[in-house]
Amino acid sequence: MLRFVAKRIGLSILTLFLVSVIVFIMTSIMPGDIAKQVLGRDATPEAFELWNKEKGFDKPLVVQYGRWIGGVMTGNLGTSLKYEMPVSEILGPAASKSAQLAIVALLIIAPVSILGGVVAAMNRGKKIDRALTVGGLSAAVIPEFVWAVVLILLFGVAVEAFPVYAFPEEENPNLISSVYHLILPSIALLFVLFGYISRITRAGVVEALDSDYMRTAVLKGLSIRVAVVRHVLRNALLPTIAVIATQVPYLAGGLIAIERVFNYPGFGNILLAAVIARDFPLLQTAVFLIGVVIVSFQLIADILFAVLNPRIRQRVTE
Repeated sequence: MLRFVAKRIGLSILTLFLVSVIVFIMTSIMPGDIAKQVLGRDATPEAFELWNKEKGFDKPLVVQYGRWIGGVMTGNLGTSLKYEMPVSEILGPAASKSAQLAIVALLIIAPVSILGGVVAAMNRGKKIDRALTVGGLSAAVIPEFVWAVVLILLFGVAVEAFPVYAFPEEENPNLISSVYHLILPSIALLFVLFGYISRITRAGVVEALDSDYMRTAVLKGLSIRVAVVRHVLRNALLPTIAVIATQVPYLAGGLIAIERVFNYPGFGNILLAAVIARDFPLLQTAVFLIGVVIVSFQLIADILFAVLNPRIRQRVTE
């Protein structure tokens, strides 16, 4: 098992290295002159040359990459060209806001999806099973930003049940107000993830319902519902937990569109602002940190699969 974990960690480190190289190269070859973007087109060629020299953009890409990745590894994320302040001071609050949205979304997505899968399994072959399965898969086809617009029009404009902005306007919002503003963005993400998670849950519950220990529990006099709560869920939900961990990386990408639609001051808006302003230090670090989140949770999911799935665990220890 330790060998498996070490191998996965090694692959994750290699992946992050490749991500850092690709991110740096892609942002460095973006069209446009960042010096003109910052100084203005009326600046003299000497001013452009001096500015590029001060920022280190006159150095070879290999040297620029080494300086950047070295700073990231030591916690020095550089200075934003657009905001003229440390990148860490910009990304820190934005990451905190995105994490809040992701947590609220998971707290809604996980129980609702699991409940849907359990209900579908308990009524397999019936109309409610088909409705949940087909409806969930159909909803997943529609992008999250489309669901966001639909939800805003229905519940934010027509019914006015929820705010159309994901962040409260008051200076010091309380927890209830903050969560209330995050409900619509979370529901938009729920529509996209419900079908996959509930389908995995349904498969696990159906397999558990057909198991020998379930038949034994029923023969001992336990009702179906009691047996499901005591025996089925404990075994069937283990793979679902690992599957939910694999969906967290999706949230890292899905939140970007959601934050833009709901005007939420998270990573998404910062990332788009950095692209528009060609703020290379901010853009490179923001994209790389998203890659770190995705790779890290994928690593956690792989380890969870190995720990929770006996067949995989046996294969790993052999």
